[in-house]
Amino acid sequence: MTEFTPIASSIGGLLIGLSAAMMLVLKGRIAGISGIIGGLPTAPAEERPWRVAFMGGLLGGGLLMFILMPAQFGVQSPVGTVALVVAGLFVGVGTRIGSGCTSGHGVCGLSRLSPRSMVATALFMSFAAMTVYITRHVL
Repeated sequence: MTEFTPIASSIGGLLIGLSAAMMLVLKGRIAGISGIIGGLPTAPAEERPWRVAFMGGLLGGGLLMFILMPAQFGVQSPVGTVALVVAGLFVGVGTRIGSGCTSGHGVCGLSRLSPRSMVATALFMSFAAMTVYITRHVL
């Protein structure tokens, strides 16, 4: 997708921000997806329900959008399945090394003015830009 969609993007951003704020205010937790999902297997029993509900909301939201707007899912990836799997593994390793993901650092950490999140976000955004440039213009 390359269309400019300021209204839809603004609504999506507001919903993400509202979700992150609600998680912090109501649960006292950072809405970092990799931490929520990664901590599920070892979480104490009292923390598992909200973690499962969070995961269910992510998956359910995607499923609902697929049902309501299936054409939005018809976009073909310009790279093969192997490249997508390798990229996913790199992202997973990066979230472990960086102690968090884009949602934790980029949304929640920056809003709290966390220096660690500022560095992490600058690094992953820089690498994302370099990756796009290399894959689209060099390779």
